[in-house]
Amino acid sequence: MSQDIADAVNVLGAFCGQRDVQQLTHEHLEQAGYSKQADVLVLYGGSILCGVDVLAEAMRAGAARRYVISGGEGHTTEALRSQVKRAFPGIDVAGKSEAELFDACLRERYGLHADYLECASTNCGNNITYVIDLFERERIEASSVILCQDATMQRRMGAGMRLHAPELEVVNFATYRATVAPAEPLTAPLGLSFEHEPQGMWDMERYVSLLMGEVPRLTDDAAGYGPHGAGYIAHVDIPEEVQMAFTLLKEQFPHLIREANPAFAS
Repeated sequence: MSQDIADAVNVLGAFCGQRDVQQLTHEHLEQAGYSKQADVLVLYGGSILCGVDVLAEAMRAGAARRYVISGGEGHTTEALRSQVKRAFPGIDVAGKSEAELFDACLRERYGLHADYLECASTNCGNNITYVIDLFERERIEASSVILCQDATMQRRMGAGMRLHAPELEVVNFATYRATVAPAEPLTAPLGLSFEHEPQGMWDMERYVSLLMGEVPRLTDDAAGYGPHGAGYIAHVDIPEEVQMAFTLLKEQFPHLIREANPAFAS
């Protein structure tokens, strides 16, 4: 059963952590049929700390013409503040938005900085709408955009942009790929461990909870976020293997399905 659980988590992780290209370089973007250089790349603050490295690599490769970091205060903010405090003791984290924290880390580690910060959003929905507002306010002409979000939320982020800006060419690039395996000893949380743990990675229960919470949100029914439900995102097809993986995990860990926090609703 431990291997079945690990396989199910990895199915959800691969589905939610959408990457449309192998790397954020001119060559890989063009080979995949996208613009050689996007107009804008947006890093979302819901990501774990390794998102800083993904953004820096993309900037050095010239993946986009402009770079935005989006994130105010939401359900991931306190975890990010804790990560930053441990990894960058010199950065004052008190009261800082996710966008400000990521930009400070980018400056500290790489001597780089984003062109724009969006510091007011509280959830994946207004992450999208506030960034679109920023484009309009700053008169940023964008026909193509790269979206980088935590792997658990990447597919939903892309679906949100498809709903609110269907005219844009959207490239999804989750900030990490994580694979789990049965743990030794099996007393580890959920009996699982990460094969290669990204910097700032969620603990296992939090990671699985985030993944499990995405499937009901992405499902286009009355309870979901799609057109037949809340209308927050464009329609998403849920493959049968993803539904089966979710069902198995729900049977094993019904308490881990993450509910939306009304404190961060918009």
